[in-house]
Amino acid sequence: MTFKLLALDLDDTLLGDDFLISPENRHAIRQAAKHGVLVTLATGRMFRSAVPFARELQIDLPLITYHGALIRTAGGEDTLYHRPVPLNLAQEMAELAAEENLHLNAYINDELFVARENELSRYYQNLAKVKVTAVGDLAEFLHTPPTKLTIINRDGWLDGIKDRILEQYGEELSITISRPHFLEITDRLATKGQALRFLAEKHNIPQAEVAAVGDSFNDLDMIIYAGMGVAVANAREEVKAVADIITSANTEHGVADFIYKYLFDGKEGDRHE
Repeated sequence: MTFKLLALDLDDTLLGDDFLISPENRHAIRQAAKHGVLVTLATGRMFRSAVPFARELQIDLPLITYHGALIRTAGGEDTLYHRPVPLNLAQEMAELAAEENLHLNAYINDELFVARENELSRYYQNLAKVKVTAVGDLAEFLHTPPTKLTIINRDGWLDGIKDRILEQYGEELSITISRPHFLEITDRLATKGQALRFLAEKHNIPQAEVAAVGDSFNDLDMIIYAGMGVAVANAREEVKAVADIITSANTEHGVADFIYKYLFDGKEGDRHE
């Protein structure tokens, strides 16, 4: 089996626990690109947070960001697809967060807004390396549909919060847990799988020749869509269950191992500069 389009999740998949791309993964991806594979990143991160990794990898394919809500060229010149959260629903989410004392991130025009700065906003800022703007009442502030909303909770309540929101908004919104403390809210048609399908069709690449690598719930539909759905060894069991292939863990250069095995038939010579 081989592939012509490769989509890579970032956190806990391509990136190690240090949030860096290992030299092994970086070299393998560049080797794949040299052999004609189109490589993209498919991440829940903001576009501005994903771009530095694309530059490091020398990727010029459009990037799938915000869990599929935004596809933009790596240079930032063109937006190919944008499916924000409907404004009325975003305002309701902001009101719910205020009532329940939940921390909510709102992303508009690739900028991050919160009601107030706190431990959780600083935690996210340190992780994503982006500026945070506090605006007071988020529901009142929202006049533009946000690309994505994220509830951050580190007290173990996230599953219960997810169930409550799904019950009320499950037919209108896509609601998924990405990292252990992040509940991601996007438009129901804004998912990594649908974004990857968009890119494949744009480049006339058959579904069978698409590969996707991920680890978490927000990668599920992308892995199911891909002709070669790949889970890293550290992936959630639900992700492994739907994957066609399980590769090494993110800390063991799982992306590189997959590329060499399935693109280069395991030839070790391609592993070196």
